[in-house]
Amino acid sequence: MSTVTEFVDVNVPVSTAYNQWTQFEEFPRFMDGVREIRQIDETRMHWETEVGGVHREFDAEITEQLPDERVAWHTTEGEKQAGVVTFHRLDDAHTRVTVQMDFEPQGFVEMAGDKLGVIDRQVKGDLKRFKEFIESRGGIETGSWRGHVDRPGA
Repeated sequence: MSTVTEFVDVNVPVSTAYNQWTQFEEFPRFMDGVREIRQIDETRMHWETEVGGVHREFDAEITEQLPDERVAWHTTEGEKQAGVVTFHRLDDAHTRVTVQMDFEPQGFVEMAGDKLGVIDRQVKGDLKRFKEFIESRGGIETGSWRGHVDRPGA
């Protein structure tokens, strides 16, 4: 299992950054390689990706969601990964968004790419594009979901 951790500081309030991140079907607008995300219900999504010519489809489930603080997920079939996105208020108008993701590279090409830092650069680029996306909208999110999902066993 490999881990990547990256962050970006965005020039929007924490609630704006969080609200935009809950709009999963908008991810293809700033995540390179994400072709489509279909939200099945409040906690489950179907992802379609293509990175380096490798097409994948998998389902993911939100395992914890605390408004303005964190969104955690794991895959339920297909690609094996899990992660958490946290939102840290820097001041009234600035937020640090941190992504930590654990994943299992599949096959030689993905293992080599992992060793060369391809995934780290991918996540860093996606966060940079998220920053550009939300800031270019004048700090106005495309929507929000402020629901609460308790961590299993909590």
